[in-house]
Amino acid sequence: MLTNRSALALLAAWALSALASPIEPLVVQDSNHHLATNNICLDTKSDPPLELITPEVYLDDGIVVGFQKGATDNFLGIPFAEPPTGQRRLRRPEPFPPYEGIYYAQKFGKSCPQQQLTLPNGLNSQLIHDIGNVVGKLYDGITPDDEDCLTINVVRPAGTRPGTKLPVVVWIFGGGFEIGGAATYNGGVIVSRSIELGEPFIFVSMNHRLSAFGFLPGKEVKEAKVGNLGLQDQRLALKWVQTYISEFGGDPSKVTIWGESSGAISVALHMLANKGNQEGLFRGAIMQSGGPIPVGDIENGQRYYDFMVERTGCRGSNNTLECLRRIPYNTFKHAMDESPNFFAYQGLVLAWVPRVDGVFLTEPPQHAVLRGHVSNVPLITGNCDDEGSLFSISTMNVSTTADLKDYLKLYMMPTAKDEEIDLLLKYYPDDQRAGCPFDTGLKNALSAQYKRTAALQGDFVFHGPRRFFLKHRADKQNSWAFIWKRAKSTPVLGTTHATDLINSILTPGELMDYVIHFTSNLNPNSKKGLGIPWPQWNRRDPKAIVLQDSTLFPVVIGNDNYRTDPLDYVANMSLIYPI
Repeated sequence: MLTNRSALALLAAWALSALASPIEPLVVQDSNHHLATNNICLDTKSDPPLELITPEVYLDDGIVVGFQKGATDNFLGIPFAEPPTGQRRLRRPEPFPPYEGIYYAQKFGKSCPQQQLTLPNGLNSQLIHDIGNVVGKLYDGITPDDEDCLTINVVRPAGTRPGTKLPVVVWIFGGGFEIGGAATYNGGVIVSRSIELGEPFIFVSMNHRLSAFGFLPGKEVKEAKVGNLGLQDQRLALKWVQTYISEFGGDPSKVTIWGESSGAISVALHMLANKGNQEGLFRGAIMQSGGPIPVGDIENGQRYYDFMVERTGCRGSNNTLECLRRIPYNTFKHAMDESPNFFAYQGLVLAWVPRVDGVFLTEPPQHAVLRGHVSNVPLITGNCDDEGSLFSISTMNVSTTADLKDYLKLYMMPTAKDEEIDLLLKYYPDDQRAGCPFDTGLKNALSAQYKRTAALQGDFVFHGPRRFFLKHRADKQNSWAFIWKRAKSTPVLGTTHATDLINSILTPGELMDYVIHFTSNLNPNSKKGLGIPWPQWNRRDPKAIVLQDSTLFPVVIGNDNYRTDPLDYVANMSLIYPI
């Protein structure tokens, strides 16, 4: 069973694994996001380094001043859109006007408003308080938020000049579409590694709107054509890359989009948007723990729009959407914080998630895959073995099969027939040895149905969409798959969601090398760096690289055919009953 101390340590470790140390600026940035016309001014309150290098890039009629750190030039917090505040709240992003004057791009911009994380009442109040403090302090310290948040960051090899035409990778952070920011990931680590491998590239990351600010659902939103604003922010940032990355030395025709969790889901949805026409915005895609999630029409989330209207006092307004734009920021934010987050009882049936809005997404993602409305670009996609464990700690009061059936009927498949759910539960038997964390026998039984629920949640949202995507697309576009199985011995959580980040973007590892090779050559294989030859995935003989806990064989080639029948059934249920 999970003790207070071990639960706190595990949750804190998970939170830390999702946060990299931000780059420290060498020069103080102006407090606002707009271009300054004053001369460069060093921070005289601290001792500057002996040799301070401030690289400059010309954008339009402006100069963007960055800083050099180690082997990289860094340009942080560049605005790419007008601030989505005031009457721009809950509207599609508008491009930032042509740059003028001098802009000090030496500090990350503030992240978009974060939804407050709360833990379920099933854990004792002191544990909730402790974990809340840990997570809260991490995100407040590293990703302070503000409604004026749409900024982009560029990290390149030091001294890169316009015309160099380096490949570009654009990173989209994860966080359940509720939390996170570009400042949590230090692009300097992977750029430095790309230089070491002789395959230098440029790293780009951006902020986008989250939760109710970025993914408000409802018929009012659909009628106003302002759904999926967080995805619209990302798309505008990709267009910014096409316009300006050549000035940093990048090649706009060699862009790979890369994300983890909700960032990976975003990558998949960019591949499906515009009926698969990527408009020249990218040539490759990398998805860590995310794919074409089973979501339906934006009106399926009407109750969350109504919740915001009720909690903000907009119920009596003649135009509730306009009311939500006009109310004070704190009023909007407080109401959003009271809505369910991914640690709520409903788990991964998220309140704030991309849905079919008729503009960015015109059909359910899995339907788009079946119809071939997919960007025909090479891709990498993979999962952590125990994706659902972290998000199932809230279900400890689900103690019987009858309870689990009620849970599924209430949240995951409210319109499914009883016999369909009964068949689903036969694929996920009431046997701790078959549950998640997988391959751990009778261990990690946080509650009677915890491992079973974790298996279901992980397969519906992560494993199922990945396998579905590959089965229908790998014969049409070059595809590589991976399975992350390290840290399997972690109590309760196993190889849980986001643990692969340590190997791909936070510190150098096999996955990081594969990402670098793929970004450079649209193939993860190379004679340089870590790892072993990685075969393409194909339906007849599905193979994946498996990164496991082993000193002798840390990376092996394995069969990607685990839970074939359950995952096929999950995919069919998702097609019929999207969230």
